[in-house]
Amino acid sequence: MKKYMNNMGVLAKKASRKLLQMDTTTKNNILEEMAVELLNNMEFIRSENEKDLIKGRKNGLSPAFIDRLTLTEERIYGMAQGIRTIIGLDDPIGEILSGFRHENGMEISQIRVPLGVIGMIFESRPNVTVDAAVLSLKSGNSIILRGGSDALCSNIALAKVIIQAGEKFGLPHGAIQLIENTDRSCVNELITMNDFIDVIIPRGGKGLKQAILAGASVPVIETGAGLCHTYVDHNADLNMAIDIIINAKASRPGVCNAMETLLVHSDSISKLLPSLGEKLGDLGVEIRADERSIKYLANAIPTTDSDWNTEYLDLILSIKTVDSIDEAIKHIDTYSTKHSEAIISENYKNTQKFLREVDSAAVYINASTRFTDGGAFGFGGEIGISTQKLHARGPMGIKELTSVKYIIRGDGQIR
Repeated sequence: MKKYMNNMGVLAKKASRKLLQMDTTTKNNILEEMAVELLNNMEFIRSENEKDLIKGRKNGLSPAFIDRLTLTEERIYGMAQGIRTIIGLDDPIGEILSGFRHENGMEISQIRVPLGVIGMIFESRPNVTVDAAVLSLKSGNSIILRGGSDALCSNIALAKVIIQAGEKFGLPHGAIQLIENTDRSCVNELITMNDFIDVIIPRGGKGLKQAILAGASVPVIETGAGLCHTYVDHNADLNMAIDIIINAKASRPGVCNAMETLLVHSDSISKLLPSLGEKLGDLGVEIRADERSIKYLANAIPTTDSDWNTEYLDLILSIKTVDSIDEAIKHIDTYSTKHSEAIISENYKNTQKFLREVDSAAVYINASTRFTDGGAFGFGGEIGISTQKLHARGPMGIKELTSVKYIIRGDGQIR
């Protein structure tokens, strides 16, 4: 296994050097061909995806997990559109971020450069294969991808299509590689390949992230886990609140920007929860409620302490009553994974307090947490949602896949 992974590392490193020489037009031509071939090969991609879906249903995967795994025509069209959005973005490589003239006459500039070689480890969602590959290419990075075994056929199909399309237009061999071996030792090798890999980006649940952090010697950018909260203040527009809550919980419950815990001010529970509970119930949402809110909900079950720590990724919602915005913020600070949080309120002072004091990558006023997404933010996609503070935070697009270096121009200065 070590030899197998080292060979991939050697190819990726060589490809990253060639990508440094590639101009924007060439990269965009490659990306356009990838978008075209995704659509041309839609039937093949969907047939391979169906193999994963059949296996997943046989193995008892939840409906939310199956949804994450599914590649519909609409989603494949969305991938192609995402690529074309990325084509339209400015190439970040070589961008001058700052510059000044030293007192000794040297010209000093700070410019964007690629990270180099990215190791990407992700679970279940096959669209990540395309998102991560094309974002890496546009930002001048090579990438080694390791998807979950549940999506193996889908990932192989997608990688095959975009790699073959890219290489026809000059994509360096090894710039995009997929680990097709499902042996977990491949991951252990990947996260310790310091001679070849510049950064590891895990995208998945808490268990995946903890395992990578525990075993990696390569630097890691933490992404993925999304225990997201929505707080309904005492003077919220309750019709707006219901619409936002339903969207945040039920539109796609298996994604990291879906809401998992609803916090409701005690002055609002009697007015909000009966109607909300009925509508969520019609959508198949299981509600777990604390002692004060459960009496306003027809079919809720009591919460346990573990609910506040759980990223359900399913049609399950926990509800907690709070008596103040300070109590809501304290709960979020205690249990949040620092992904996305929202306040629904008509009180300007409280909304500004929430923005200022809630320490997460994305904080919303009167909007759904479901917008925390590279595509929704106009990035054409994302390689992940970073929940840490060093290097990048929030949806990671092409600029977040770069570093910087200083360029110094002199005419004989010495020190």
